[in-house]
Amino acid sequence: MSEIEKDVAPTEEDAEVDAVRDNILTALESVIDPELGIDIVNLGLIYGVDLNEEGLCHIKMTLTTMGCPLSDLLNEQINQALSEVPEVKDVEVELVWYPAWSVDKMSRYARIALGIR
Repeated sequence: MSEIEKDVAPTEEDAEVDAVRDNILTALESVIDPELGIDIVNLGLIYGVDLNEEGLCHIKMTLTTMGCPLSDLLNEQINQALSEVPEVKDVEVELVWYPAWSVDKMSRYARIALGIR
């Protein structure tokens, strides 16, 4: 980031985009990994969130294991959770395997809940 960019105050539009992104992440916190009992955000499974002008929300995420049989269930739950966010008109979930998920991606909350130090 250049020095000029650092000195520019965030615009109202930037604040709105951040608020919508926060709303999306909050909605995704209602999606619980059934095997671990922790939401997918705190597990660190969400790698990216993008919302275009048409309301298409692109979620880039991974799973705890490549052979996880719960991808369809999680996809349904993600779509249901994001249907509560007014700005989201459609959802596209992209499963990625790189970088591989590890416990290092989990939040402090998730680590405590699972007894991991």
